[in-house]
Amino acid sequence: MAEISASMVKELRERTGAGMMDCKKALAEVNGDMNKAIEFLREKGLAAAAKKAGRIAAEGIVESYIHGGGRIGVLVEVNCETDFVAKNEDFRGLARDIAMQIAAAKPEYVRKEEVPSEAIEKEREILRLRP
Repeated sequence: MAEISASMVKELRERTGAGMMDCKKALAEVNGDMNKAIEFLREKGLAAAAKKAGRIAAEGIVESYIHGGGRIGVLVEVNCETDFVAKNEDFRGLARDIAMQIAAAKPEYVRKEEVPSEAIEKEREILRLRP
């Protein structure tokens, strides 16, 4: 078993953003191989996300963004699991940023059902032509 140094744990933590103990455990699991440890943490993260996929996000906020003297407007709902998160300023900022991004993207359609089949075919052709 490879010796896991504090500098290795620190480097893995800086590269992945994972917690210190998770980094140490990942390095121990893969005998100190940094690349395998990163992969291990990604797989662990995906498994954790899959476990949370069935949870209901019943809390959240509705955020609006109006620009250009009322000529452009976006209304977005962003959900989360707890009201504690919904009241957090960072979460509110995220919802505001999402609304601004939508406004900047100038979407032509809101729902998939609204997109004409000609537009879908045109996009498919463009994607096929890409190298």
